[in-house]
Amino acid sequence: MPNKILVFYGSYRRDRMGIRLADYLVAQLKARGDDAELIDAKAVGLPMLDRMYKEYDPGTAPPAMETLAQKIKAADAFLFVVGEYNWGYQPGLKNLTDHFLEEWFWRPAAIASYSAGRLAGARSNFLWHGTLSEMGMAVISSTLTVGPIGAALDSSGAPTGEGGKALADSFPRFADDLAWWTAAAKAQRAAKAPPY
Repeated sequence: MPNKILVFYGSYRRDRMGIRLADYLVAQLKARGDDAELIDAKAVGLPMLDRMYKEYDPGTAPPAMETLAQKIKAADAFLFVVGEYNWGYQPGLKNLTDHFLEEWFWRPAAIASYSAGRLAGARSNFLWHGTLSEMGMAVISSTLTVGPIGAALDSSGAPTGEGGKALADSFPRFADDLAWWTAAAKAQRAAKAPPY
């Protein structure tokens, strides 16, 4: 049975380029046989955090939040595609993740970062590691950093130049690590149901 992997992306900008990386990763995971789905925070359109999903009475959460909660609970693993704004998080993706908590528990998460510059979102990548761990995910040690994003993937999402080659070369090991942690977490959840 294929692994169900949700790929989260969070830019709300008009001319966003990180979507190229998100689409590339979804396509590569599918090529490996995974059931990968892009979750675009802008398309989901959750409001600024007022009430978490768990704070709603059953059946009363807004439809987009309820749908996403069910997808998160059904997922085997997560991949977060994160940009860097002023050395920090993209607010759209951070807002989306903060609507949930227990729904994330006991599953692995991987991080792929990008930026317009040569540091490839490394600072954001670092920040997300601690945040996702605090939210109950097992964050894998392998990461992808892609930059400058505009030179690493063309408008169709194909790798180009040195950055694109580095991405294509790094992806198999990254995906193998995520697959290992996904299998380990599945086995643990099957052996002992999480207490939520």
